[in-house]
Order: sequence, then structure tokens, then C-alpha cells
Amino acid sequence: MLVLVLDTSSAAVTAGIVELTDQPGVHPKLLAEQVIVDARAHGERLAPAVRDCLAEAGTSIGQLEAVVAGIGPGPFTGLRVGLMTAAAIADATGLPSYPVCSLDAIAADHPNVFQLLVAGDARRKEVYWARYASGRRVGEPAVGKPAELAGTLSGVQAMTGAGAEMYAEQLGLPLLPGRFPTVTGLATVAAEAISARALGQPLTPLYLRRPDAVAPAGRKPVRT
Repeated sequence: MLVLVLDTSSAAVTAGIVELTDQPGVHPKLLAEQVIVDARAHGERLAPAVRDCLAEAGTSIGQLEAVVAGIGPGPFTGLRVGLMTAAAIADATGLPSYPVCSLDAIAADHPNVFQLLVAGDARRKEVYWARYASGRRVGEPAVGKPAELAGTLSGVQAMTGAGAEMYAEQLGLPLLPGRFPTVTGLATVAAEAISARALGQPLTPLYLRRPDAVAPAGRKPVRT
């Protein structure tokens, strides 16, 4: 079963192709992956990355059986690019789409850490974060300042993610490898649902805060 995987929830533009089996416990086999760190060019980079991954994997859109997309949390503009692309491909081909919290995907690369903090860069000197116990999220993702988060980390053994790396001194935990969601991490989170042929789900973005840009409230009256 061939699966297209996309994520634009961070500074990285991530695309890849994995192969899944119906056998429980078998990890996704990575066939192709592109990770391009360019926070200002998600729209320009993603489509060529998908094309190149299909070529590298020796497959085509018509041979795919599912689409997985990281839904954030992430900045409004970049995140929207990945989700619109994934939704368009799924809609055009009739494939099921499977949303994955992007922080969950980072945690999936460290399943053996009993208490883990995953923190992504939320800009504005903040992080998107969530806690995990043996790979499973505890509570809902949140956004906040590293200094405020540092006082709530009792029992956490290690941390990972771009935000954890950026604010390592403030957070004060051992830093594990991994800055962004990986193709295999995203696919691992969705693998059970895909293998079970579960119904696809809408790719609803997880923003956690309002976009920086807002529409004008209205025109001011002109006085003469």
C-alpha cells in the first residue's frame, strides 16, 4: 500500500512516499523523502518535492492508496499550503486523507522515551508543545513562552523539536535529535487507521492562535 505523506507545519517543506503492509507492528517502509528547510517558500517547494518523490519511488499519483498530512500546530500560511495540496490530491483521486498532529509525528520517532516534551518553533518567542508518555500524547497541544513552560516539566526526561533546540537553555532538559516531523513519523501515527481501511478524515488545520494578518474591519467614512 503506497501512501503520500506531506507536512508544512514548520520551516521545513516535507514530502515523501512510504509503503505500508497490513501486518500489525510493521513500520512504514520509506521509499522517498524530501525535506527542504525554507520557511518562506512552502508554496513554491511543495509541488516539485511531491513530483520528485513520486519519481524516486518509481510510482505515480494513480498508484497511491492514501494521503497523510500533518495538520500542525503551525503558522497559518505555511500550514495552509500543505493541507490544501493534500486535500486537492485526495479529492482529485478519490483517496482517503488522514490528518496527523505534527507534534505527534515528532514524538513517534522517540517511542521509548517514557516522558517526552515535543516543542516546535511557534515564532514570537513561543513554542508549540505537547507532552508524551511512551509515544502517546498526554493532553492537548498548546502554545506558550518557554520560560512559562519550563516550570511545568516535572518528571519529563527529555525533549525534542525545533523549539526545544532553540530554547534548550531555558527549558533545561536533555535534547534528543529531531527538529521537524519526518515522513516515517507521520506515517507511523496514521498507519493503524490506514491499514484498517478506516474512513478518511477532513484535514482540519490546528492553528492554536489567530493568524498575524487580519481583514480590514471596514472602510472609514469619508467626510467632506
